[in-house]
Parts: sequence; structure tokens; C-alpha cells
Amino acid sequence: MAGTVSKIVSFNYEEEFVEDMEEVMERFTYLASRYGVNVIEGVLLWDYIGIRDDEGIKVFRIGEFPYIEGILKVDLDMLKILEQYFDEMESKWEDLTTDEINYFVEMLNDALGEHRVYYEAYDLGLERNEAYVILNIKGLYYLENVVDSEDRHVLDEAVSILTKYM
Repeated sequence: MAGTVSKIVSFNYEEEFVEDMEEVMERFTYLASRYGVNVIEGVLLWDYIGIRDDEGIKVFRIGEFPYIEGILKVDLDMLKILEQYFDEMESKWEDLTTDEINYFVEMLNDALGEHRVYYEAYDLGLERNEAYVILNIKGLYYLENVVDSEDRHVLDEAVSILTKYM
């Protein structure tokens, strides 16, 4: 993607980071609706897991499995296997490492008999309390030059929050 930069960012307080990223994405989404460019192209936390169901890939965080069970379009046997493995991972949450998550995902795919669960954070080299962020620098430069005075504070606040982690 031309004009983008990817960066691994570290944080000390995961909840604060997630709240900050939600706020930043909300602001940039608003600006994108007005000016046609979104600066945040993606955020991948160290504990994001993807599951391919009959409709596509659904991404969630470890610990959120009980909340997405109803939206996964898989047969009941597969759902039971997924639930068993995710319960095991969630029970070890405090000490869970990316190596262990990757191992669980490999075992889970073996138990399913097919590659349905994805863990990209491991391949990107993320560790606990890290995220992979993709920024559209070209889009940021564009916004910097076209945002009107009415929206300037929205851009400035988004950039200020974002630079906390860069």
C-alpha cells in the first residue's frame, strides 16, 4: 500500500491503549466521512484471533469468545471444539504468551482437521502489550492540508493521542 507505514507499538496499560485507539479511529472515521481519507488502515493487538466460518473470517480478542459464539456460522461440533480450546486459553490469561497462543491455535486447527483459526500476531513478532498499527501517512498529510478550521481540533486531538504511542 503506497503511502502507508506499519509500526509495532508498545503500551503499558492495555485498556487505556484500546480506549485510545477507539477514540482515534472514531475521529479519523469522522474525518474520512468528510474528506475521503482514513489515516488508520489497521490495528492488530497481540491477542487477536481470526476464525473462518461459513461467511468469512471473524476477528476477536482472546477472552471475547463467549460473546461471539452466536455470530459464528459453524456446525455445533466445531463450536464445541472451539469453545473447549478457548476456555483453556482464557483460563491461563494472566500468564499467556504469544508462543502459547500460537501453540493453542496449531493444536486447535489439528483438532478441527482443517486450518480455520488464524493468529497473525505471532507471525508479526508481537509480544504481550504490543500492537501492529498501519497508518496512511499520505492520507494524514492530505488531511493536514485540507481540513477546515471547524474540524482542525478533531485532527489535532487524534494525532495527539496517536503520537502517545509512536
